[in-house]
Amino acid sequence: MKGAGGTPGGIGQFFLGLMAAVAGGWLLTNQVQVTSGGYWSVWGYNGFGLSLIPFVVGTGMIFFDGKSILGWLLLAAGLVIVFVGILSNLQIYFRSTSLFNTLLMLALLAGGLGAMARALRSAPADDARARPRDGG
Repeated sequence: MKGAGGTPGGIGQFFLGLMAAVAGGWLLTNQVQVTSGGYWSVWGYNGFGLSLIPFVVGTGMIFFDGKSILGWLLLAAGLVIVFVGILSNLQIYFRSTSLFNTLLMLALLAGGLGAMARALRSAPADDARARPRDGG
């Protein structure tokens, strides 16, 4: 029977690692506070509306002709501009927590990822059964 990653065995270890990694990741991200850092400025004015121009023009071109390469490029560029603009204005803080909680979160995350990776490897053959006994 094939297990995790098509290798023999390891399915239980994989899911145990997955549960630990999910728990650690959830606990870690639960301690992160994300706020907005303000607005985009173009010559002293809010520039978010200007960033939507390629998105709107590209969308209109695609509705007119779904095969318009320029329309798809403008739409993609507009989405990238909006995504980068939002990310660049975010302020991310790690809320205060105890050292024990931080170590627990990181150990669950790293240990779970390690257990999942180990479960994907093939289980080594038992060398003790394959070798003849010496001096017997």
